Amino acid sequence: MSAENKFSFLTEIVSLPKAAHEEQLAINMENWAEKTALDPILSGFAEELGNSKDASDFLSAIFGNSPFLSQCLLKEIPFFKRLMEDGSEKALKFIFRELQNDCAPQNTESDVMKGLRVGKRRIALLTAACDIAGAWPLMKITKTLSDFAASATDAAIAHLLYAGHQKGDLQLPDADKPTKDCGVIILGMGKLGAFELNYSSDIDLIVLFDREKITYTGRKFLEDYMVRMTKSLVRMMQDRTADGYVFRTDLRLRPDPGATPIALPISAAHTYYESQGQNWERAAMIKARPIAGDIDAGLEFIEFLRPFVWRKFLDFAAIADIQAIKSQIHTHKGFGEISLDGHNIKIGRGGIREIEFFCQTQQLIEGGRDLGLRTSGTLETLDALVEAGKTKAQVRDDLRDSYIFLRTLEHRLQMINDEQTQLLPDEAGELDALGVFMGYDDPQDFRQKLEATLLQVKAHYDALFQFEENEERKVGRLVFTGSEDDPETLQSLQALGFADSSAISKLVREWHHGRYRATRTVRAQQLLTALMPTILEDLANTANPDAAFMRFDAFLRKLPAGVQLFSLFTAHPSLLKLVAKIMGMAPDLADRLAGNPLLLDGVLSSDFMAPIAERPILEEELDEMLTTARDYQDVLDICRRWINDLKFQIGVQILNNIDHGNPLGPTVNAGKPLSQIAEIVMSRILPQVMEELCEKHGSVPGGRFAVLAAGKLGSMEMTPGSDADLIFVYDLPDEDVMTDGAKPIAPGLFYTRLSQRFINALSALTGEGFLYEVDMRLRPHGKAGPIALPLDGFNNYYMKEAWTWEHLALTRARPIVGDESLLADTQKELESILKAPRDTKKITGDLLDMQGRIRQEYANAPIWRLKHHAGGLMDLEFICQYLKLLHCADHPEILQTNTIESLREMMKARLLEEADGTALINAMGFYLNLQGLIRLSLKDRIVTDEIPLALKEALSTVGGAKDFSDLNEKLAQTERKVSEVFEKIVVVPGEKGS
Repeated sequence: MSAENKFSFLTEIVSLPKAAHEEQLAINMENWAEKTALDPILSGFAEELGNSKDASDFLSAIFGNSPFLSQCLLKEIPFFKRLMEDGSEKALKFIFRELQNDCAPQNTESDVMKGLRVGKRRIALLTAACDIAGAWPLMKITKTLSDFAASATDAAIAHLLYAGHQKGDLQLPDADKPTKDCGVIILGMGKLGAFELNYSSDIDLIVLFDREKITYTGRKFLEDYMVRMTKSLVRMMQDRTADGYVFRTDLRLRPDPGATPIALPISAAHTYYESQGQNWERAAMIKARPIAGDIDAGLEFIEFLRPFVWRKFLDFAAIADIQAIKSQIHTHKGFGEISLDGHNIKIGRGGIREIEFFCQTQQLIEGGRDLGLRTSGTLETLDALVEAGKTKAQVRDDLRDSYIFLRTLEHRLQMINDEQTQLLPDEAGELDALGVFMGYDDPQDFRQKLEATLLQVKAHYDALFQFEENEERKVGRLVFTGSEDDPETLQSLQALGFADSSAISKLVREWHHGRYRATRTVRAQQLLTALMPTILEDLANTANPDAAFMRFDAFLRKLPAGVQLFSLFTAHPSLLKLVAKIMGMAPDLADRLAGNPLLLDGVLSSDFMAPIAERPILEEELDEMLTTARDYQDVLDICRRWINDLKFQIGVQILNNIDHGNPLGPTVNAGKPLSQIAEIVMSRILPQVMEELCEKHGSVPGGRFAVLAAGKLGSMEMTPGSDADLIFVYDLPDEDVMTDGAKPIAPGLFYTRLSQRFINALSALTGEGFLYEVDMRLRPHGKAGPIALPLDGFNNYYMKEAWTWEHLALTRARPIVGDESLLADTQKELESILKAPRDTKKITGDLLDMQGRIRQEYANAPIWRLKHHAGGLMDLEFICQYLKLLHCADHPEILQTNTIESLREMMKARLLEEADGTALINAMGFYLNLQGLIRLSLKDRIVTDEIPLALKEALSTVGGAKDFSDLNEKLAQTERKVSEVFEKIVVVPGEKGS
């Protein structure tokens, strides 16, 4: 009898690949000889096989290509003998018969687990043999694997149900048939559901249970019991033992996997799919089918899902969402390129997923009306699309051939080491070896076939979706379905610049699962899906991508709804970029926006980027709002809301580099309105504080009180984050007088308490935030001095005791709030103090001494320490203040508190040469504009070369430089120029030729 007649399987062989690894073949043939030599029957079997060229070629195809299959064969030589002698069909029946016997519900768990693993090893060997030999078509191989997975899962759950019945936790309707009407539903998803399971695939399951059908008699809750049973099911399937494992099991396709238990009541599943089901889940549910447990109940649930999956009317918004999910996978040009080495034949361009999406998207569009399109298998769906007139027959044929080729390649790739992978080897020799395993003697022929297949799929897919690569985008694959991180998505996020990519991925999945009110509706999720690449790119293009993302998440978390905002972002991409810039480059503005998302409505108004209104209009606006105040606390909250909204607006204008024709730049432009709104608020709060205090102590007869602004508030150079430098003065007609209230106190104590309460009113944190941090260090005697000082004491201190630096600082002071007559008197006192005769030599020496100490303290400061570096902001202000003290007696017009305005007056009075004055004015605007943006973005941190590109570009723009390198050079030159002017002007009389 010939070998072919004795060994039925040899007659099934169509073609065989050669051995790609001769050394591996030789080792495995030795192992084969050793194993079969141990048993006379097997020895004879091996000898007979050796006499057949087909049999020898078959062994070579396995032993020379796949270490995993080699191990399976060597462990299952008796079964392999049965396969060779009886053929594939009888071997298949044998596997399922043995599975039924070895895994009967009444058997012990260890016996069941062993039987499942032995069965899996045999089914792996059988399907691989039929694949390699060309004995079975692809779809029979995938159906066989799917049938085995379903039977194995059913055997495991049947054993667990029976064990629960025996233990007294459950009362089954029929203990001899544990799964009959048991109420436990196990759905097979993905390729398992569609009978398309690949060779080393995980199995995707959803476990549901019906409380109404299950009679639970255990001690705890049924929900807990079902979770424990599901965990046991997973353990039985995927734990590795001496016999291997059955299937890696994935439960992440259940509703909202990050928030729901692994076994879900069917009522909860009903609620989820009726209200929150996402479009990618509609696509996933096309392939769902009950594979184990209560099959009838499972079929009823699939019937319930029908309206969710198959909508009656065309739903282009839903399809746009499905397409957006796919477009996330390759939204930059690099991903669109097909490179064979290392290419992903599943999710890469031209891969299996594109064929599946080609089918599923058209099913979702038309399947609600055309019952013929409600198919689960890919190839049968391609046929149905042709039948429905949606796809041309040639396209169907191309995609069918491509699908079969790619799935076969996927199987061969996974057979090598039993790995769940779709990545082609990135080493040329290994890819060539894979080509040999596919049956190509010439590696170049394999590469040409592979590339042609991928390009063909890509072409048909792009023609359907009219997919256009966006060359400007940097983002790669982004997938946020399920509950676990997608490795390539993490790589994409890291490439964008996010450090904690896993945390980012987790939060985005929560957005998509509707955890926030803003993302709860289907439409919001559709819009968000389409926006995700842009959102992530814009957030990544900021000073701190991770911080920007977290602030955006906090903002999203507080939104009452999302559709309107996401629609705005879609219609106005510039708004999204602006919001991303706020989140990444302005922490304080981001916090304000997160606390009050309605601020975005104002951003879209036509006048949001226009200059802030003049003072009378602002006063009228605030006064109108204050008419609704019921008490003192309301006044504080209204003032905070009003001013913080305006500070947000001005901050956004600075961030957006808005310049309304003023060449000085955005931060310089902002100084006056920011200072004005501070004065307006203080002028409204002070009377309220005074009234509160007078209710308890009465007022000071004839007493007067005033607030002086110093520092940036005094010079009207405030930024959105500036402190308020304040000085308090009062005046009394009679020092011996007491307040006239129920609890009289001395005037000095009264005005001290008034000052303290005023400070608290400005700086106390309420639900609307706070107004200003108040700095009192510039008052007479500094920290050691009284909070409020009588006017004559104020004058006496500055005329007799004050240091030179205090006189310099006083050149920026001005009265802003309080008794009108005292404001006028205080202004006269200020002018009198500043115009007093000066000892030029002493002032100059003191200033140079101060500068020397500052230079020593900041000797190694980088040029970006704008305030303290040589030639920086402090040196520039020293020049201006120095000239004021020396010349204001003869030129009172230079006593402008604002530095730039004062410098202009000095140029007019010829106290400054025009070239020097122009250089100082330009430098002041340059410094202030840089400082404003830096404080918005980095707060107290210093600019370095490591700051993100987006901040470098923004600083370069606001600094009037071509790029960051040019900006550094401009800054260095400006500081050198300021130093030169300082050394030229601040000269001790009698030195340097004076």
